[in-house]
Amino acid sequence: MKKVFPDASAALAGAIKDGMTIMAGGFGLCGIPDMLIEAVRESGAKDLTFVSNNAGIDGAGLGILLETRQIKKMISSYVGENKLFAELYLGGQLELEFTPQGTLAERIRAGGAGIPAFFTKTGVGTLVAEGKEEREFDGERYIMERGIFADISLVHAWKGDTEGNLVYRKTARNFNPMMASASRMTIAQVENLVDAGEIDPDQMHTPGIFVKRLVHTPQSVKRIEQRTVRKRAA
Repeated sequence: MKKVFPDASAALAGAIKDGMTIMAGGFGLCGIPDMLIEAVRESGAKDLTFVSNNAGIDGAGLGILLETRQIKKMISSYVGENKLFAELYLGGQLELEFTPQGTLAERIRAGGAGIPAFFTKTGVGTLVAEGKEEREFDGERYIMERGIFADISLVHAWKGDTEGNLVYRKTARNFNPMMASASRMTIAQVENLVDAGEIDPDQMHTPGIFVKRLVHTPQSVKRIEQRTVRKRAA
C-alpha cells in the first residue's frame, strides 16, 4: 500500500469529515503538524474536537482553526498563549475539557493501548474530579479518567521512511509517539523522507504499522512561542 502522498491536502483527502475527533501532536509550537493543520483548514471540515496539549498561538498551529471556527471543542492541558482561544471560550463559542498534562498524556497512551479507563491521584479534591468516579486504594483517593481514542492523529516526525516508520527528535517526542497509536488513522508529516530499510530498527519510535499516510514536509517552519535571551555584556 502506497503511504506517501504528494502534499498535506492530498494526505487528508477523503479522510476528514465534520464532527471528527482529531489528535495533534507536539509541545507548544515544537513538533506540531503545522502543514497538516493547514490542510485541515483548507478542507473546510467543521465541528471538530481536537486533542492537543495546547491550542497553538494566534495565527499559528491550531490557532488558525480557531480563527475559522472549525474547532468545536478542545481537550487540552495548556492554552495560555492564545488570546482568541480565551475569547471564544469565555464567549461560549468553544467547549473546553481541561486535563492535567500528565493525565492527558496517559489518557492518550491508554487509548492507544486499548485501556478504556484508569485511576490517578491527580486532580483529587479539585474541579478536575467533578463528576468522575472516585475510589480508594490502599488508603488513598483516586479518580477515574477515560482513555482517548481519536478518528485521526496528525503527527510531526523528524524522519520517516516510505513504510511509515517514524523517528522524532527532542521536544517533538512529547505527545507525537503516543498519539500515533491512538486513532483509527495516523497521518504523519516528516522533515526527512528516506527509503524503507534506511532507518535502524532500534531507532524507530513509531512502527509503520500505525501510520496510514505520510507527506514529506522539508520546509516546516520552526516557531518559538516566547523568545527569551540574555542581555549581552557591555
